[in-house]
Amino acid sequence: DSNQTKPLNGLKVIELHAIGPVPFAGMLLQNLGAQVTRIAPPNDPGLGITVKPEFDVLNVGKTVLQLDLKSPTGKSQLIELLKQSDVLMEGFRPGVLERIGFAPPQLLEAAPRLVIGRLSGWGNKGALAARAGHDINYLALSGALHAMGTAQQPIPPLNLVADFGGGAMHLVVGILAKLVQRGIDPQQKGGLVTTSILAGTHGLTPMFYGLIAAELHNLQRESNLLDGGRPFYRVYASKAAKNYPQFVALGALEPKFYTELVQLLGLRNLVDVREQYNPDHWDRTRELFAQVIAQKTRDEWAALASEVDCCLSPVLTFNESQTHPHNVANQWFDATKPVNAPHQIIQFN
Repeated sequence: DSNQTKPLNGLKVIELHAIGPVPFAGMLLQNLGAQVTRIAPPNDPGLGITVKPEFDVLNVGKTVLQLDLKSPTGKSQLIELLKQSDVLMEGFRPGVLERIGFAPPQLLEAAPRLVIGRLSGWGNKGALAARAGHDINYLALSGALHAMGTAQQPIPPLNLVADFGGGAMHLVVGILAKLVQRGIDPQQKGGLVTTSILAGTHGLTPMFYGLIAAELHNLQRESNLLDGGRPFYRVYASKAAKNYPQFVALGALEPKFYTELVQLLGLRNLVDVREQYNPDHWDRTRELFAQVIAQKTRDEWAALASEVDCCLSPVLTFNESQTHPHNVANQWFDATKPVNAPHQIIQFN
């Protein structure tokens, strides 16, 4: 678990105060061994949800340095810090970094090997570039939100997609790519990496554009292969446990797994597995699956499925996930920390 054994050990990252994807990106780099220093303003700017430091999981373990970047002293302190650092990350709206006196050309002149990672919300161009937004807004404009939820209406999937999967992940990939480029050639300088939360969200969707073009995905929610529209890729209500509603998730896309699932559910005589992808059978199959799954609790189904490749999984709460034997076996949670959140997701030997 020591940073000395991790690939980014010795890398110095400066993260300008932000919420959401930039702190998440900083956490990822820190988990890979980087030393992350977060530059915080002297006074709370009122961003995001205020929590006590021990519960602010995205920022735990980072060094916090309070600087007033509007003052000459704060500006000079940051410049000196950047001269000794490898990466600067910021999540301001386009032009803000320049307005406070830190234009990238100026920074790179002072620190030529610095990699500057910039993550805006909407991108650098267009009518929305200077506007505020959050995950749900970027998700909406990307087309992805329209595809998620029930048949009746879209439902946001927390802020896991646009903020973290889209913006933060693409920012980190860009930064790491630039660091690799810099490392390959000792004469190579640093440079600028620019993306946005909206761009990163678009970057998650190409497969679906291909499926739409191939007429294998339509724009009606709960009617497609991966949105709950198929009886074998869907969430079903199980028998309630202690009056608490519970669910199981089915993901038996392949015929061999579907055959095992139908067998596990005791429906081999009522469901023809050869007709798995025949739309004429889906309504009836969905009804049969729902009736059978409702007869046992979630954990009873999970136990029956534990030794069979039928792609049936219990739908756990966050709290239940912490103590699931498989997650415990992989040591993805640490109960000794103030917040028992996932860590050590990527392991190195």
